[in-house]
Amino acid sequence: MDQDQSIKLEDIQYTNFTDYSQIPKIMPMIDAELSEPYSIYTYRYFLYGWPDLSIFAYYNNEIIGVVIGKLDKHNKSGRNRGYIAMIVVENKYRRLKIGRILAQKFIDKIKEKGGEEIVLETEQTNYAALRLYESLGFAKMKRMQNYYMSGNDAFRLKLFLVDPVDPHLKSE
Repeated sequence: MDQDQSIKLEDIQYTNFTDYSQIPKIMPMIDAELSEPYSIYTYRYFLYGWPDLSIFAYYNNEIIGVVIGKLDKHNKSGRNRGYIAMIVVENKYRRLKIGRILAQKFIDKIKEKGGEEIVLETEQTNYAALRLYESLGFAKMKRMQNYYMSGNDAFRLKLFLVDPVDPHLKSE
């Protein structure tokens, strides 16, 4: 489908997850746009666990994009780590900066909650996503071989929200 040139960014509304009725509306969109299948349990885990970190983009009362993630303490580093599990914009609404706005809203919420870093994974061949994330300050940290069910490799990307050097380190 072609992009609708009449859409104005101010016509798009952004809200957080509110109730179960939103889940069946986003599942087909995410299934169509992302390479990995997600079960209803995955959606429930993120949406009910961190409803304020699940942001929906609406146009004409229809969901056209979503970012879903979480914030918790990373086991190894002890840092407050945000995680973007899924971010999708319907194909016909791409190139309108909706994905960038969703990602930035997620970043802002993680900062507000004291997050120190944000991580995500994306397919190494998803050049549009890589450009978006790198333009937001994410850096490739690791390449993971055969990460996806398709056999494709992934990059783990990280955005540091605070200085990554431990402030408690003593200088010599």
